[in-house]
Amino acid sequence: MEEAMGGVDTVMASRYSCRSFTSTPIPKAVLEDILSVASRSPSGTNTQPWNVWIVSGALKRRLSEQLIEASRDPDAANNYTEPYPYYPQRWISPFIDRRRKVGFDLYGLLGIQKGDRARMQEQNERNYHFFDAPVGLIFTTHTVMEQGSYLDYGMFLQSIMIAAKARGLDTCPQAALNPFHKIIKTQLGIGENQTMVCAMSIGYAKQDAPENQLRTERAPLEEWVKFLD
Repeated sequence: MEEAMGGVDTVMASRYSCRSFTSTPIPKAVLEDILSVASRSPSGTNTQPWNVWIVSGALKRRLSEQLIEASRDPDAANNYTEPYPYYPQRWISPFIDRRRKVGFDLYGLLGIQKGDRARMQEQNERNYHFFDAPVGLIFTTHTVMEQGSYLDYGMFLQSIMIAAKARGLDTCPQAALNPFHKIIKTQLGIGENQTMVCAMSIGYAKQDAPENQLRTERAPLEEWVKFLD
């Protein structure tokens, strides 16, 4: 029991958002194994609200080109909107503080100075290349599904990331692609009855990449846990 617990805890604690991957391909059987294990994630009344679209090779390159072109649209904020609100409309502390720290820490590792918009844009566009990972995952759910299914989806996504990490792979869940969900659905032939939830990069981490040294902090338990008798 202790050995199993230690193994699970180690894998969970070592997971991080990888932002630079090698080009080493992932065998199809490994991806199938990860998704098969993750499918054991719980969902309300076993609805299993997930659909996964796996992109690689020439299709991924074409998709990346379209996403970058769309992101450079001067009016992108108005022309491309998210399928659902992922982040809050009004930021407050401590959430905005944590968000800013991640940005500052990442830019610090990459040597991006405050106000260097060109470098910031370049780094942001790395999202659309799936950080050079050989595989990108697009997650959707049926349009009839409601908020509870998105909670189920979170558990499914976590299961994928943990299963991948246990197999020597790293991941980066991405909401940055959400505003361009219509482009993604068209390019991948995803039907109108599907809502995009998010994307994810998956592959083998480039170990010497400075951005992969980032490890985000976690608030101590006393800030968010209440023991009640």
